[in-house]
Amino acid sequence: MKLGPKSGMRKESGGPGEPEASTGKPVQADAPRGKASARRTPKRGYLDGQMLIAMPTMGDERFARSVIYVCAHSTEGAMGIVINQPAANISFPDLLVQLDVVPAADLIQVAPRASIQVLKGGPVDTQRGFVLHSSDFFIENSTLPIDEGICLTATLDILKAIARGSGPRSAILALGYAGWAPGQLENEIQHNGWLHCPADADLIFGPDTGGKYQMALKKIGIDLAMLSSEAGHA
Repeated sequence: MKLGPKSGMRKESGGPGEPEASTGKPVQADAPRGKASARRTPKRGYLDGQMLIAMPTMGDERFARSVIYVCAHSTEGAMGIVINQPAANISFPDLLVQLDVVPAADLIQVAPRASIQVLKGGPVDTQRGFVLHSSDFFIENSTLPIDEGICLTATLDILKAIARGSGPRSAILALGYAGWAPGQLENEIQHNGWLHCPADADLIFGPDTGGKYQMALKKIGIDLAMLSSEAGHA
């Protein structure tokens, strides 16, 4: 599965996190669910499976106080999902109806666990959906294993499974993604645009979306108040 502007579920048709045009191959729809033993973890890039944490001095308002899970990073560029910006005025049941996954009349029958967070994943392809989820769910040829226990799936099949109550144990749905051209992310890090730290499931899937920025900083031993003070006097 190649990540790019053509990947991802949708019904309708730079600066930091906004890459040059790339060519992505669409994932296959309605692919059969595969066994865990059939998974092949791709070669990891330097920041694959890491969290990017925006510095207080981040000049792009779209990424102020943002935390991004890096899904792919190589010499060809980088792609990630913002995990701490809720999507405004839209819920997961709303999206199920918009994408024709569940008829509006059948929403009451949707499994209770089918309510997951809908986030603004980034400024690129905001009409497309990307599901970050735990590795207990896998669709052959459609699911991309990223790191220990974390996968990405961008077909409608996973939404159908979640609606049936047979989806992954943990998941978030992101609309859009953040992307960087070759060398762009490295340059932003060198210019103190981002910090980074290891990811964990609690940080990615935790219910306290608004607290994830401080949680991520705490993972690397940084106090937000101290960091803001130092940035202000830089």
